[in-house]
Amino acid sequence: MSKLKLVSWNVNGIRACLKKGLLDVIKELDADIICLQEIKAKVEQLPKELLDIPGYHLYYFPAERPGYSGTAVFSRIEPQQVSFGMGEPRFDCEGRTVIAEYEDFILYNGYFPNDGNGPERLQYKMDFYEYMLEWAKGCTKPLIICGDVNTAHMESDLARPKENEKNTGFLPMERAWITKLLESGFVDTFRLFCAEGGQYSWWDMKTRARERNVGWRIDYFFASESIKDKLVDAYILPDIMGSDHCPVVLEVEF
Repeated sequence: MSKLKLVSWNVNGIRACLKKGLLDVIKELDADIICLQEIKAKVEQLPKELLDIPGYHLYYFPAERPGYSGTAVFSRIEPQQVSFGMGEPRFDCEGRTVIAEYEDFILYNGYFPNDGNGPERLQYKMDFYEYMLEWAKGCTKPLIICGDVNTAHMESDLARPKENEKNTGFLPMERAWITKLLESGFVDTFRLFCAEGGQYSWWDMKTRARERNVGWRIDYFFASESIKDKLVDAYILPDIMGSDHCPVVLEVEF
């Protein structure tokens, strides 16, 4: 059996994060697979030291729109197959999904849409959710889903739930989708190991909320229930800076 350490992190701009020590963080994390979201850059805009990190294969999926969205996977293990997107052009043009198939599981790295720009964008987010769930149901191997889901599921997943009941990212329909995902045969890995609130993965930079830990847990690792007994640990790394999000970690042993 081999133990794997997986990391997911919304870097809020990979070039900005690079200036804040991203390469040192990658070295410090010492993970087998690192999934990044909101990279906001094309490959040709990145320096060689990021594109050729020793020991890692890089799978990079930028959005068509410059300086927006995008996902990337750094993997020490070479996947059997990699897909960029889910096969739906209106989602894939934003570079939101890298899917890597390994021997024992399929890894879904997703930057789920934010619904903060009105009703049309909320509908886009919900359409993405539903399309992704149908895709997940069709997987033939155990599935590990990670990324910035842009929704806090339960009241314990944000510091001020009552104040945010009508705000995007905590709307009933958004929260209900996570419930439906879990009922479809997945587990919220962090909650297997930590039931208490007060641990978050995103903080509003404008209000300096991180200093007061007024945050949201919107970055997740979900896993198929069939590999629940193989999950070793799941945790959040709030002390790692460089973005308005922090990394979240899953350790699994196959």
